[in-house]
Amino acid sequence: MPDEPHVKEIEVRGLLVGVFQENCWVIGNKRTRDAICIDPGGQAEDILHMADEMGVHIKIIANSHAHLDHILGVREVQAKTGAKFLMHRDDLEIARSVQESASRFGIEADPPPDPDLYIEEGMNVEVDGIALQTFHTPGHTRGSVCYYTDELLFSGDTLFAGSIGRTDFPGGDFKQEMASIVDKLLQLPDDTIVLPGHMQQTTIKAEREMNPFVLQELRDRGLLGGETSDTSSSGIVLPRDL
Repeated sequence: MPDEPHVKEIEVRGLLVGVFQENCWVIGNKRTRDAICIDPGGQAEDILHMADEMGVHIKIIANSHAHLDHILGVREVQAKTGAKFLMHRDDLEIARSVQESASRFGIEADPPPDPDLYIEEGMNVEVDGIALQTFHTPGHTRGSVCYYTDELLFSGDTLFAGSIGRTDFPGGDFKQEMASIVDKLLQLPDDTIVLPGHMQQTTIKAEREMNPFVLQELRDRGLLGGETSDTSSSGIVLPRDL
């Protein structure tokens, strides 16, 4: 008797939101209809419409970090769905200064709610039919985290295609960022698809082989041939990356 066809239960959709062009992600289970929303940075109504189109209900909001371009939509999404809001404790100060940060860009913003639960290293963020493994990846901010499931990595502003997140804001640390990427993210399978907080998707293999910051870090550690050189302590400056 032939094997039954494998039906993929998990659906992932992304939406570009806000003036900073941030990637918000919704991960839903087609069978249970439960979903997790990562980094609702604005346009809450559009995010909720996307979830409706997927046929899922957002039960958890899980942030990669607390910069305003990733958190501005949290309050409204939570109000409309009743979802629990999760974030790392080390970014609480940043979250509580969102109004001040937004005013510098001429943006009016309500303060985000306090988290219902604080993310920790190794924690599983779960709804029925979905479990995201958490990696604490400080560097872009002290409380930056990445989420992993089923060979998908939601990297926030830690790792981009050919680049890394800025480390010149308060709480940023270039050495920490590189350690987070090399010691944690590069340990994932090469064919892991990386879904970042800005710009296009990539893979772990592509970043291991072509990301100039990763290559330099590997050279500095003696893991690749070639001379070392000084890379910018602030990383690539991406105009719309907060």
